[in-house]
Amino acid sequence: MMKNFKQLKIWQTGKEIALATYRLSQTLDRSESFTFSSQITRAALSIPSNIAEGSSRKSKKDYARFIEIALGSSFELETQLEIISELEIVSKSEVDQLIELINEEQRMLYGFLKVLKTEN
Repeated sequence: MMKNFKQLKIWQTGKEIALATYRLSQTLDRSESFTFSSQITRAALSIPSNIAEGSSRKSKKDYARFIEIALGSSFELETQLEIISELEIVSKSEVDQLIELINEEQRMLYGFLKVLKTEN
């Protein structure tokens, strides 16, 4: 398995998403922060964390499970950001930019998952 997860584009992009999400969470006011900040940062941190943890697994099946979790977290984060955008808590363009990055990550995760599941 890939022991140097930091070289993976999916991990690098996941980390970029986590940093951008944290920065966005810092712009929320106190009441919005209470509602959304913890949720979005947890989901965002889960993406690169699960990619890294999965890279330590011995079997491709186990690795794939962690990639699926990362993918699920990306959909969770996307949903939360859509709600934040519709509530006009932060600028739509700021959220749209982050969602674009998340969608790119989702495509890469799907591709990586497909490779893991077809390799023997």
